[in-house]
Amino acid sequence: MMHNLAVLFWVAQNPLTNYWRKLTNRTFVGLYHANAFDIAVMIPYFLVLIVLASYGLHRYWLVYSYFKYRQNVPGPPLEPANWPKVTIQLPIYNERYVIERLVEAVSRFDYPPQLLDIQVLDDSTDETREVARACVERYQALGLPIRYFHRANRAGFKAGALAEGLKSATGEFIIIFDADFIPSADFLRRTIPYFHDPGIAMAQTRWTYLNRDYSLLTEVETILLDGHFVIEHGARSRSGTFFNFNGTAGVWRRAAIEDAGGWQHDTLTEDTDLSYRAQLRGWRFLYLPEIECPSELPVEMNAFKAQQARWAKGLMQTAKKILPRVLRSKLPAHVKAEAFFHLTANISYPLMVLLSTMLLPAMIVRFYQGWFQMLVIDLPLFLASTCSVSSFYLTAQRALYPKTWKRTFLYMPFVLAVGIGISVRNARAVLEAIFGVQSEFVRTPKYRIERQRDTWIKKTYRKRAGWMPFAEVALGLYFAATVVYAIQNENYPTVPFLLLFVWGYLYTGLMSLGQVCLERFRVGVGTVPEARPAPTGAPGF
Repeated sequence: MMHNLAVLFWVAQNPLTNYWRKLTNRTFVGLYHANAFDIAVMIPYFLVLIVLASYGLHRYWLVYSYFKYRQNVPGPPLEPANWPKVTIQLPIYNERYVIERLVEAVSRFDYPPQLLDIQVLDDSTDETREVARACVERYQALGLPIRYFHRANRAGFKAGALAEGLKSATGEFIIIFDADFIPSADFLRRTIPYFHDPGIAMAQTRWTYLNRDYSLLTEVETILLDGHFVIEHGARSRSGTFFNFNGTAGVWRRAAIEDAGGWQHDTLTEDTDLSYRAQLRGWRFLYLPEIECPSELPVEMNAFKAQQARWAKGLMQTAKKILPRVLRSKLPAHVKAEAFFHLTANISYPLMVLLSTMLLPAMIVRFYQGWFQMLVIDLPLFLASTCSVSSFYLTAQRALYPKTWKRTFLYMPFVLAVGIGISVRNARAVLEAIFGVQSEFVRTPKYRIERQRDTWIKKTYRKRAGWMPFAEVALGLYFAATVVYAIQNENYPTVPFLLLFVWGYLYTGLMSLGQVCLERFRVGVGTVPEARPAPTGAPGF
């Protein structure tokens, strides 16, 4: 999303160009001759702008493809004469608040019990072990075919747990649910029939959200995720290009997992990694947006930022690992192009940080060269990278909520602001992936927040914030000073855009710091914080 924010930076810097004009008090058009410094500024400036604009144009292409191929959706399959045996894997790590809810949901599946093989894959280091074991024993006594597995070393983290469970799995198909999901009772009966085609490897269902209206943050998260599931998955699946399993709420053919090389834990997004390896082997994927699977969104800022950074880093790690294989393959050019844009999309985060450092000298130089060049060259590039964000998310909301989608207009400024707020952390994550810096897999804590009256304040599993919130607050204060300066110089049109930066950085930074202070208070009064495993040097679950 961040490559769509370049125009906000451009507009925000208008007070500086206006200030330069007032200082020089001269007419620049026709008098300017480039020097070495100007060229050194403008070459990287335009290179970054062109790259960001290309990703913005690609977002337009996704919206176009979503509509162009809207007829290419799988029809309802026939019910199989003989239902296959399935293994349901429930990988968990310190999920004391939600594991019982998950097992209860799975126990309600209207599928022949003798054809079920349910695995609770528990890598927990806290009392979740006792809660999960007791839960499994309780349902075993009721006749549910469920087994409990606990690993002490957590080798490979989530990917390792899934691979270990696969060794003793008895099902022809593998279904995975993360701890914060609540699948409906008919989930298997609605998904398994699509595998009548032996070439189908995976079917992904669409996430929905139990706590969308819990807070402004969860509303924003919903809009961001809906854009991914409706437009990205919809466009890619309909046009016949590669798309990815989302790690949960999907069904795999076991033979496809094994044929693709199994679960590997050298990236933070083992789901996307396996997805591309399977599709490179010729397996086909299905996206089933009409089948919904409710889930729980992160309700605290640090958890949300950690989740976004993990996804950004993992996707770039997968790009380094898989993209060379894709480009060397005999796949059609449009499949390779879509894979490139998909896997490298998060490069926009460090580019946005770079652009922000160059904007002041670049804008001064461009204004020195004249407004005509800025209108003809700079403005189209900014529009190409910016306006796609509104078409992307608004199209997704209109498809899902045709009667109420217009309310999304009210949330778009907040979507942009939150995207601004997380940009620095995500840029760091992407650079770590590029330079091969390993880090612990920071899971997203779940608190069983389903209604607005539910609270997470007294529950454990907080995420550490580090130094990043201080940088975000500093940036927020910087842009606040810029707002004051803009008002003093009567540059009123720039103020709304500048306020997005103020609100975005201050909101994410202060929310993170506030949660750190709350955690210290809780620990000080006797609450035991989440156990943290020793680093292993490998990404995790």
